[in-house]
Amino acid sequence: MRLLKYGCKGEQKANMSGSVRRAEIPNRVATKLGIVLATVERPQAELLSTGLHGIDIPRGTLTEIFGPSSSGRTSLLNAALARSTRRPEFCALVDAGNTFDPISAKQAGVLLPHLLWLGCDGDAEKALKAADLVVQAGGFGVVALDLASVPVREARRISLASWFRLRHTVEKTPTALIVIGEQHYTASCSTSQIESQRAGFEITDGLFDSLRIDTMLGPRQRTHSALALKAPYRM
Repeated sequence: MRLLKYGCKGEQKANMSGSVRRAEIPNRVATKLGIVLATVERPQAELLSTGLHGIDIPRGTLTEIFGPSSSGRTSLLNAALARSTRRPEFCALVDAGNTFDPISAKQAGVLLPHLLWLGCDGDAEKALKAADLVVQAGGFGVVALDLASVPVREARRISLASWFRLRHTVEKTPTALIVIGEQHYTASCSTSQIESQRAGFEITDGLFDSLRIDTMLGPRQRTHSALALKAPYRM
């Protein structure tokens, strides 16, 4: 028992000694080269509020919103576009499947004169390149890439290197880059991930009134949020 006890102490001392030596390396390098090394903390990203409880979109990063059809993913996107266009900022929507509905977007609060809409005829690769060019052009508060209507096998063909390049392009810009899809496509390239699932709906006077959805935010801090999305208009 004594040997084990003393062995643990000796191991702890060795680990502490190794940590001290590693901590001294930057100072020794700086002294040898005659330079001053300083630790620079990365500032927290500015958040774009969607107006929905607990759901904000960080700028200068890639955020992915994904879920099945009728899960509220497009409503979350329209909420972000509405807030941004009313700041006012110009926004861009790269619509891979040409399924954007300007009427419902307008009813959700999006100022259409402040929105650039690009259709890509179902070509996921073309949509990705278009989004990259728009982000590089600059001047947009939100750039959204909508892959929701593209077949999953087509969206899966986008390489991880392409996602990394797109994330690198948007870094250090005031643009919030949002990717919409049926599944999680961007892997570790997305700073924020919002998974949306339909939890039910409400009927008032025989008419559709609102959609209840559950959202899970991640990847690092998995938090849940439940909310109801009101219909923008009733027929």
